[in-house]
Amino acid sequence: MTIYELVKQLGGKLVHGRPETEITGVNGRERVSPTELLFAEDAATAGAALKSPAAAVVLKPGLAASYASNPSTAVVESDQPKLWFARAAKLLAKPQLVRGVHPSAVIGADVKLGADVTIGACAVIGDHAQIGAGTRIEPGAVIGEGVRIGEACRIYPRVVVYPGTTIGNRVMIHAGVVLGADGFGYARDPATGAYTQFPQQGTLVIEDDVEIGANSTVDRGALGETRVRRGAKFDNLVHVAHNCDIGEDAILVALTGISGSSTIGKGAVLAGQVGIGDHVHVGPGVILGGQAGVFSGKTVTNEGLKPGTVHWGTPARPLQQVLREQATLARLAKRQKGSR
Repeated sequence: MTIYELVKQLGGKLVHGRPETEITGVNGRERVSPTELLFAEDAATAGAALKSPAAAVVLKPGLAASYASNPSTAVVESDQPKLWFARAAKLLAKPQLVRGVHPSAVIGADVKLGADVTIGACAVIGDHAQIGAGTRIEPGAVIGEGVRIGEACRIYPRVVVYPGTTIGNRVMIHAGVVLGADGFGYARDPATGAYTQFPQQGTLVIEDDVEIGANSTVDRGALGETRVRRGAKFDNLVHVAHNCDIGEDAILVALTGISGSSTIGKGAVLAGQVGIGDHVHVGPGVILGGQAGVFSGKTVTNEGLKPGTVHWGTPARPLQQVLREQATLARLAKRQKGSR
């Protein structure tokens, strides 16, 4: 693909170099080849990128005063070079070979496979499942009875998808993920102390363009549904309990745990090891810093706060407030020590 074709599809402006410059892929500065693309977001990295052997560089407008260091390098200006670079990487990615159904795969009765579906070795597809065109089921994955999977999805090895789960289009599920397992819900007999499982017979819906990291788990609803909305991204080792609703474009970072019947708003960011109690509401665009905690039944929003405010600590509250509290405690501790 030429740099002109990339600009035509992704926008930006070609400000230097030949439009017919051929681009075969993307890479980092240390390993970039003369047919690959780099990006830069500040003056220092722009200078280094322009001195590299890269075929093209994408950077912010006006970032480089001169392109003389490598006159043959094509230069694209974009307000968001990193995003432009990431989108270019998708366009330049080599398509996976369609390998069809491996002889060792087990395909149940009345399974509907779309065009160009790949099913790897030892994968199991349950009865009445539906798999959309261009989707890849990698070796050892287990797709339960009646599961519906959309088009152009990638289901990596050892993924388990329980019955009652629906997966949209262009969804990426990494190795070891379990989708649609029973939620952790029990009714206790106060006389004996014994626990009886509360019915876990609801559904799980994963909408389009979601990515779920390795060894994460998302439980089905108890009597209703659990839903992960369009564009949400999970890191590895994330757990979402039954009856939760994860908003569009939300980010859940590694080791985050969300208890039952909680909602996470559109565009919210939950950093590593965040803990969410049950029946919690995290509002749209809220940012919870690493190891923040929200008690059961509470609501965290950005109302009355500047956009981009980080909430931190347990209970989670604006970071500036936490820092003031810590400074006050430190002064009190120092005074107490001095009075002895």
